[in-house]
Amino acid sequence: MKYVIGVDLGTSAVKILLVNQKGEVVQEISRTYPLLQEKAGYSEQNPNDWVEQCVLGLRELVEKFDGDVEDIEGISFSGQMHGLVLLDEDLEPIRNAILWNDTRTTEQCRRIYDVVGEERLLEITKNPALEGFTLPKLLWVKEHEPGAYAKAKRFLLPKDYVRFALTGKLHMDYSDAAGTLLLHVSKKEWSKEICSRLDIREELCPPLVDSHEEVGTLTPEMASETGLSPRLRVFAGGADNACGAIGSGILSKGKTLCSIGTSGVVLSYEEDSDKDFQGKVHYFNHGKEDAYYTMGVTLAAGYSLSWFKEVFAGDESFEQLLAGVDTVTPGANGLIFTPYLVGERTPHADAMIRASFIGMDSAHERKHFVRAVLEGITFSLQESIELFRNSGKEINSIISIGGGAKSDAWLQMQADIFQAEVVKLSSEQGPGMGAAMLAAYGSGWFDTLEDCAHAFLQTADTYQPNPENVLIYRELFKVYKEVYNQTKSLNDQLAPFRN
Repeated sequence: MKYVIGVDLGTSAVKILLVNQKGEVVQEISRTYPLLQEKAGYSEQNPNDWVEQCVLGLRELVEKFDGDVEDIEGISFSGQMHGLVLLDEDLEPIRNAILWNDTRTTEQCRRIYDVVGEERLLEITKNPALEGFTLPKLLWVKEHEPGAYAKAKRFLLPKDYVRFALTGKLHMDYSDAAGTLLLHVSKKEWSKEICSRLDIREELCPPLVDSHEEVGTLTPEMASETGLSPRLRVFAGGADNACGAIGSGILSKGKTLCSIGTSGVVLSYEEDSDKDFQGKVHYFNHGKEDAYYTMGVTLAAGYSLSWFKEVFAGDESFEQLLAGVDTVTPGANGLIFTPYLVGERTPHADAMIRASFIGMDSAHERKHFVRAVLEGITFSLQESIELFRNSGKEINSIISIGGGAKSDAWLQMQADIFQAEVVKLSSEQGPGMGAAMLAAYGSGWFDTLEDCAHAFLQTADTYQPNPENVLIYRELFKVYKEVYNQTKSLNDQLAPFRN
């Protein structure tokens, strides 16, 4: 039996999967690393923490593997998008990485619009200037840490730095590069125009490759440290959402994905690069060659539930927290939650908005608040689905992965709010499985990624919309959408009082 490894570099942990030729997950290793938040709006990590935990995880995988390591043929990567890793002339990190959920760059986003122009930026990158993207972070370092910027010789994204540490080879794949605001998405090349207008040195940008492309082998040192074969084939991999799409079979027209992790994503496959959503949703290169995907993002999806648990049920498991949610009627007895804990992205690109519970009264118990949090996250994702539908996309069936696929009550809630069939996969590994599939495809196990998906992915269950609940949620969704407009000014006034 042959095997491949999929590495998913998340915001809180790296997850490593060992997958055999049948698509079965033989081993799953997870190792955490800290999040560094110096002040409100800041979110950083030490890139070497990623490498250390990835190497330790790979070593643990090898130690538990009872076969011949030569039978592990390939490895590929999925990773958190947008994070800025600056390397000096020795290709060592100059400072901590600034992550996707860091919101310090509002002024830099305005400058991008002033210099490049909003319309021209959308023509080139297919995306608006948002605080989470890489280019605003690069400009922030240039303006606030000129010494660090002067030392910079290259920039990488998080999973690309880990792969570089393992191989000594510098690359970035198109699906991750599309989230930098420096890539000409349709031409699949770095934009000389954007670099020139914003005075960004082009040589900072690494060589571009396809996600399935083989980019090297392990260095002798890393082969020794991990116990893996020095002949292990290393493939580029992709952005976490692109790999999540691959790992969920979103590889043809009409396929849609709902992924609820720290952030939440609604993602739909696109065949070409000429769609125009006016920047209301993201438009990125897919991990599948010469394909694309549209994507709406809720910044604090699973994070909203994690926050609620940590603050109000720190000693309980998520299973205990969610117990009884299915006994609460839709609408949580008139309680609505908006998941704007760290601002929002789709459809409101607003770093200053903050979360709300609306409609609290003395009849509400904790289970009502928990259900309201789940509903609020799902309403936010529904806003992206509504944008897709309004653009003419037909969405009747949605594959759900991540934290939202671990609860029957939440899966039914998604079907009712999305007004669509919701599908749960039998082995839901999302981005990690997508990375493994890229390694399997790159290793020649299958002729196409679609063939790989057919062999690796099976449906476990489906959830159909409840007509009565659909009507209730349709009305509540109208109220939910009003909360942003009604609280925006209040949150702007409260912003100076935040630490």
